[in-house]
Amino acid sequence: MSRRALRRLRGEQRGQELLGLGHLGLEPGPEGPPPSAATGRGRRGPARTGVSNRFELIPAEESEDEPPSSEERADAWLRERDATEGNSEVAVAEETEGDGHRDGEEAEQPDQMPSLSNKPRKKKKKRKTRKTSAEETLEDNDLEDIDGLLEKPEDTNGLSQNSQSGVISDSRPLLYVEHRNLNPENELKRYFGARAVLGDQRPRQRQHQHIRSTWLTTPKNTWPRYSRTGMSMELLETRRGVQYFAFKHHHKYQQLQFKFLEAVESMNLNNIVMLLEALDPYHVDSLLQLSDVCRMREDHEMARDFIEQALYSMECTFHPVFSLTSGTCRLDYRRPENRSFFLALFKHLMFLEKRGCPRTALEFCKLILSLDPDNDPLCMLLMIDFLSLRAREYTFLTRMFQEWESHRNLSQLPNFAFSVPLAYFFLSQQEERSELELSQAQERAAQLIQLALIMFPSVLMPLLDHCGVQPDSRVTSHSFFGLNAQISQLPALTQLTSLYVERTHSLWKDPAVMAWLETHVHEVLRKVDAQDPLVQEAEHKRKTRYQSAPRNIYRHIVLSEVKEAMAALPLEVTSQPVMGHDPLPPLDSIISYTRPERYVLSAAAGRLEHTLLSVHCFSRKGSGSWRVQRGNVRLQSRLLLFGERRCPSLRCRQLPAHPSTAVLQEDIRHDGEEEAGAGQDLNQGVNRLMAAMRDMLVNIQFQEPPRDDNPEGDGDWD
Repeated sequence: MSRRALRRLRGEQRGQELLGLGHLGLEPGPEGPPPSAATGRGRRGPARTGVSNRFELIPAEESEDEPPSSEERADAWLRERDATEGNSEVAVAEETEGDGHRDGEEAEQPDQMPSLSNKPRKKKKKRKTRKTSAEETLEDNDLEDIDGLLEKPEDTNGLSQNSQSGVISDSRPLLYVEHRNLNPENELKRYFGARAVLGDQRPRQRQHQHIRSTWLTTPKNTWPRYSRTGMSMELLETRRGVQYFAFKHHHKYQQLQFKFLEAVESMNLNNIVMLLEALDPYHVDSLLQLSDVCRMREDHEMARDFIEQALYSMECTFHPVFSLTSGTCRLDYRRPENRSFFLALFKHLMFLEKRGCPRTALEFCKLILSLDPDNDPLCMLLMIDFLSLRAREYTFLTRMFQEWESHRNLSQLPNFAFSVPLAYFFLSQQEERSELELSQAQERAAQLIQLALIMFPSVLMPLLDHCGVQPDSRVTSHSFFGLNAQISQLPALTQLTSLYVERTHSLWKDPAVMAWLETHVHEVLRKVDAQDPLVQEAEHKRKTRYQSAPRNIYRHIVLSEVKEAMAALPLEVTSQPVMGHDPLPPLDSIISYTRPERYVLSAAAGRLEHTLLSVHCFSRKGSGSWRVQRGNVRLQSRLLLFGERRCPSLRCRQLPAHPSTAVLQEDIRHDGEEEAGAGQDLNQGVNRLMAAMRDMLVNIQFQEPPRDDNPEGDGDWD
């Protein structure tokens, strides 16, 4: 039994005792005690009611109801007693102070006291009952509203969540980026656990107090202290809720950029290392160039570290309004200052994908695409489907296809034509979905894969070849999927199909996927034999729509370094020099500052001098053969020392020498302003060097080494 019930019982027992009129504040009148004083309960209830609240006597005359019964009065008194139990001491004090006044009033009209004290109590009870019923009705309505909200869980921003797929629904922007998905450690923790990923990093992270916290990368203790490099970001304009930004190079950074271009044109990596060591350790283009060198020498850890430093340097210069996640901030790739950020993000994405973090790589892909979704300068549409499939974000890929197909014609790209039905197939294999959703996904996958095979028949045989699958005789002997389909297609389409097959062939090796593909391949052959008009229409589209590829596709292929796709590049791309810090710049670039002529002439002289000295590195041996002497030992050791100083945890091995660094060349710098005729004198010197170079190359005569008549004889090597 609870305490409240015990207190009620005890109070009822105390109320049954005969109390004097002095305890109730009543005095007997000339006609005797009040009629209700026959029992203690009747005495105590009205008395406490009249004492605790005098204003109940005001509407008593207006009430014409009959007096309540004794049981009703007892229940009302118990409720009042529980309500005023916490303030019993205060009530007692007030009762003591107002004893005289109450006695006087009650003595004058003792007969009216029972009726006056009982009637308002009944009226009060009715009012309370009405109020309680109204409250219950309100509560029922609220519960119904809550049930409705629980059936459709939507927050105040209109963002509903899909618990089955774990993806945000359509109310969120398509290219919305989440900060937590930009950190590869979060994805690795889901795979291997926090203890295996972090290891002993936590004590070290407490020491680098001078390094800022950023979203794109995690700064390391071994990185040099960041200081202003002369680069900043400015807001150009805002149109229709979209903000357009641009990086800006100040005078100090422009001078660094000129020296970097001079070092690149000299083909001497030692000059780039010196620029980072002596002038600015966070020069972005220098870090990107050294990253490419380390990657070509298969030192991927150091290459990734240089890319992260470049991203850290650029994020430190962000405008306060610039947001990575909103999807409404734009950067124009036509401005050379913005290209370094695009390239750094793309190369960081490639390292993340090779590291086994496809979800993080997909988030960076969405970020790059959101910076310029209309022009797509790095053609991220050729990669986003592959990353979505690897990250198992099938709902995102299908949603992108549904929203962008009408205005971007995604089905005309081979990667989307084959990846979207594959995503629908994977969705149809998820058991947690309803039967209706599974059947719809199966129908959609079957419809789209047949359209893809009809539109791009040249994809099937290379895809099966990469997967190690031998098709049946009907497929190999048919002309629609045979060798003729690959020979007759245009070079631009060959680049796209080669790029897709090389990337995504591992996703098609699943036996269930192959069985599903085989079924629809035979269905397509049946339509081809029946001369379906859809087949003729697709052939006409292939011949008219893929005459030449845009420049951003060439740029994407060069950055991706897929061998089969690069082999299909046209001569107009392969014949021109492709610089790693700015591959295939746009033809309509927006130039904010130009390079002075003295830097151009100086770089040309340095390049010719390097070529001239490289020729002298050839020494003729006794046999007449020509051998190259490796003269870059000093550069190799300097690059390794620079990398170990940046990241001591790396243990660099001896790397093979690079032919372009055979000779160390003196730096050509012009710190002061030259006189008016200095440029002309330098130009004449360049012309003399070119003439000497031509004469020397003409006089060089290569001779074949003598052949031994008895190559298997027992001769001694000289």
